Amino acid sequence: MVTLLIVDGANVVGSVPDGWWRDRRGAAERLRDRLVRYAAEGVAGRPGPLEVVLVVEGAARGVAPVPGVRVDEAPGSGDDRIAELVAAESELRPCVVVTADRGLRERVARAGGSCVGPRTVYGPV
Repeated sequence: MVTLLIVDGANVVGSVPDGWWRDRRGAAERLRDRLVRYAAEGVAGRPGPLEVVLVVEGAARGVAPVPGVRVDEAPGSGDDRIAELVAAESELRPCVVVTADRGLRERVARAGGSCVGPRTVYGPV
């Protein structure tokens, strides 16, 4: 059973003050590219392969998927979309969300998923 790794793009990008606010789409693309390795390798506590989904919203929309990373453009709130994905998948397979957002972490837990922090996939530059 392949674990679904859902990445809260806005929250993870925002966790590193590297000027992401000047080019949100570019920052999301850099994150997407960093995520490719986790599809095969896995993350701490979850060996690969993983299905990796990067959820983007707002100015970060328009990021294309790459092999190993699917990009899901939230039609509204990224948190709402992530909660929907976990609710739809958590009874079928493990779902892990990468976020530091406390409110989202609570929603994910209620939907049957688990969370890890942004440094799991996006440490300091």
